[in-house]
This record gives sequence, C-alpha cells and structure tokens, in this order.
Amino acid sequence: MMKLLRTLLILLFPTVLSAQSRGIDEMINDGFMPVAIWWENLVFTEIGGIPFILFLLLGGATLFTLYFGFVNIRHFFTAIQVVRGKYDDVEQMEEDIPDTIRDESHHGEVNHFQALATAVSGTVGLGNIAMVAVAISIGGPGATFWMIIAGLLGMSSKFVECTLGVKYRDINEEGKVFGGPMYYLSKGLKEDNKALLGKILAGIFAVMCVGASFGGGNAFQSNQAAAQLIERFGIEGSSAGTILGIVFAVLVGIVIVGGIKRIGKVTEKLVPFMALLYVLAALFIIISKITVVDDALYLIFSEAFSPRASITGGIAAVMIQGFRRAAFSNEAGAGSAAIAHAAVNTKYPASEGLVALLEPFIDTVLICTLTALVIVIFNMDGAFIYGDVIENQAILVETGERIGGVNITSMAFDSAIPGFSYVLAIAVVLFAFSTMLSWSYYGLQSWKYLFGRGKAADIVFKIIFLLFTVLGSAVTLDAVIKFSDAMILALVFPNMIGLLFLFPKVRKELQYFLNQIRNMKFNKSRE
Repeated sequence: MMKLLRTLLILLFPTVLSAQSRGIDEMINDGFMPVAIWWENLVFTEIGGIPFILFLLLGGATLFTLYFGFVNIRHFFTAIQVVRGKYDDVEQMEEDIPDTIRDESHHGEVNHFQALATAVSGTVGLGNIAMVAVAISIGGPGATFWMIIAGLLGMSSKFVECTLGVKYRDINEEGKVFGGPMYYLSKGLKEDNKALLGKILAGIFAVMCVGASFGGGNAFQSNQAAAQLIERFGIEGSSAGTILGIVFAVLVGIVIVGGIKRIGKVTEKLVPFMALLYVLAALFIIISKITVVDDALYLIFSEAFSPRASITGGIAAVMIQGFRRAAFSNEAGAGSAAIAHAAVNTKYPASEGLVALLEPFIDTVLICTLTALVIVIFNMDGAFIYGDVIENQAILVETGERIGGVNITSMAFDSAIPGFSYVLAIAVVLFAFSTMLSWSYYGLQSWKYLFGRGKAADIVFKIIFLLFTVLGSAVTLDAVIKFSDAMILALVFPNMIGLLFLFPKVRKELQYFLNQIRNMKFNKSRE
C-alpha cells in the first residue's frame, strides 16, 4: 500500500520527491528551528532557575483551589452528574441574580457532553503519550508525581476559566457562539472599570491563541502522528513527513469546514473510543506486571524529591519537567478550553465550569499517570538511562539507537503487548486528528476576534492552519516541542493575569447553580 502511495506521489510531485541532496523535511526544519529556539527562550524566562510562567500558573491554580474550598474534590461527582444530564431539567429561579443568568433566545450550539468531548479532544492527545515520555526521559520517574499535582490543581483553574467563558460569551442571531478568554477578559474587566487592561489582555491572548493553534494544537500533533507512521510502517524518503502532512491537512480540512457542530459530532465519537482503547491497554500492562507496580510507584514518589544523579538540575529540574508537561497536556490556566465550553447549551455558567474541571483529571491524573506507569515499568530492567537526553529529545535505548517522544511510549507498550505498537500508531493518528480539530476551532475563534467574523477571515485562517499541519510533519521533534510548548504556555500570561482579577465573580455563579440543584431536589422530594 505504501509503495503504491509513494509511486503515485512520485508521479504527481516528481520535482519534490527526486531531490537527492537534501529533503524537503530537512530544509523546512533548518528554517524553523531558529524561530522555535528564540520563542522558547523568551517565554521560559527564568527567575532563580525556574521559569516565571510556572510561578504564575501554579500560584493561580493553588489560589483558586483554596478560594473555592477544593471545588476540584468537593464537586467532582456533581460534575459527572451534569455531564450525564441529571440536572438538565433544573428550572431557572423566578428572581434572577443580576448579571448572572441572561435571557437568551439561543443558549449554545452543543450539549454538555459534546462540549466536554471537544475540549478533552484538545487536551487528551499526544501530550499524554509523547510528552509524558519526554518528561520521564529527561526528569526521571519523579516528574510523574509533579504532573499529577499540577493536574489536580489545574482542575480548579479549568473551573474558573470555563465558568467565565460561558458567562461572557457572545451569541448572534443565528445562534452561533463566540466565547473564550478574549471575551471574558475584555467584558469582565470592563465591568470592573479596567476596560483598557481588558482590551490589551484580550488582544494578546487572541494573538497567542492563534499561534498556539498552529503550534501545539496542530504542528506537534501532525509531527508525532507522522513519526509513528514512518517508524511503524517503515515509510522511507527524505520528504516522507511532508507527504504525510499533506494527507493530514486534507483530512482535517474536510472536517473543519463544518464548524463546531461537525467537530462536536466527530469528537464525541472519536474521543471516548480512543481514550477507552488506550486506557484498557495501559491497564492490561499494569495488571500483567502487578508484581512490580509497587516498585514503580515507589520510584515515582521517591524520585520526585530525590532524583538520581543523572538528572541534571536536581529536584528543580524534575518539578519543572512535571509541571511543564502537565501544563502542555491539560492546558489548565491557558484558557483555551473555555473557547469550546462557551459553545455549550446552558443557562448556567457554573454548570459548564464544573464539567470542565473533569478535563485535567481525565487528561493528567488518569491518562498521563497510566502512560508514566507503563514507561517506568518498562524501564525497570534498564532499557534506557533517565536524563541521558541529547538533541531532538532522544534517549539511548538498549538497542543502541536513540529515540524520543511517542516512540518511547510505543516501545514500552510493544514490550508488553507484542504488535500493539501498530494499534498505538493508529490511536496516535486519531488522537492527533481530534486534537487538531479542536484547536482549529480555538484558533479560528481567536482569529475572528482579531479580524472579524466574515467568511474571508475564516478561509485565510483555515489555509494557514492546514499549512502548519504540513510544516509540523516535516520538522524535527525538538523544533516542534520548543515552539509548541512556548506557544501554549504563553497563553497563561494574559489569561491568568485576567483570572486573578475576575475569579471572585465565579463564586456567585457557583452558588446560584448549586442553589438551583438544591431547589430541584427539594421539589422532587415533595412530589
């Protein structure tokens, strides 16, 4: 099949595929790498050896967790019930609290589950497979512990930003929703007489979000999907990545033309299937290796505070790897998921905020931890040396070759389930596909905020987005990680600064929704 595909491509693109000296992939990477390095250094400016952005991200998440009385734990099961639709019949109270629930002719475009599926598909992706491997190979098993802590705290950040996303969204006469940090930063801060600050933060966020949709939400996904296909199916050629990128671009383009409703319909089917397949495989491996699971857990906990000598930078480096990869994976504090959740059909902003807090739990606490356990168990016999990482995020494995990212995870799964790497390769492509769909919507909403809601603006964005799909498949993992990490985490600056002003507004929304639930239960008990 691959030989036939290559033959057809040679016939269609003879000048592209006949380059003997340097492939297109290499030329694209050489031009892209300096940009990626510059941007990474700017975003990850350090204070005392720790990137300032991590102080902002985790400081805000800790504040929200404490302020809302551990909402991430206390209302976890309430969130599940909302997703199940148990509270869909909650009636609006006769006396509304001013500035909370608005009488809208249209309340949104998708249901709670579709909004969650779309947002989860933007977070549950290759960050859970490839980035976990990167974190552990660089920071050792201890990085897993800090990923879990970041995931738990991030649940509170997701709750705050997604509640605000629904509260301050715009809905036009056709029922189309426009929401996200761009809107709650500008509208919310205007209410607090900080209109100029709101406009500045909203504008910065929109620009960064467009860049993040091109980077972490697109280029990184196509990069790792292409890497898996090339590795697993032995695709050869110096332009193989570019060719696969073109194929991905065509498939993504077919779906994103339909907007959030089509994206929601696709992701609500893809995400549960992919997540279930991946989780079941990981659980099978863990259960089959149950005798060493306690040793793996001990390594994860002990090396979080006392990393081995091969880990350059000590405990600070381990924490940074854990927090940085968790932030990339679940995007809590970045505000991106609020764009998808804003499209939900609900009158109650806090209802969707509660739904959103499930994302970091599913993404980081559950799936990332399972991935980490599989990799740590795989390496119990010394398949590779933690911290022995060189250019392109690659580690030296016992076969004598250097591999990185998703290929580490693939090797770990294949060692326990022979042949599963081929199934994983397909799952990786599906994960990448769903993530690109969600991020195309995030980027488009930000693009519309900047350049208007006309059809011409839509077309221009989608063309650029699809070009980055091809670009990501062509460049190296090192280049795409530098650019993608920095692009997504750059969103934290405008978003978290705004959240630190706006989070008290969320308390009123939460109390209102919980009161409605209590009233519904009381009325049913009297019937």
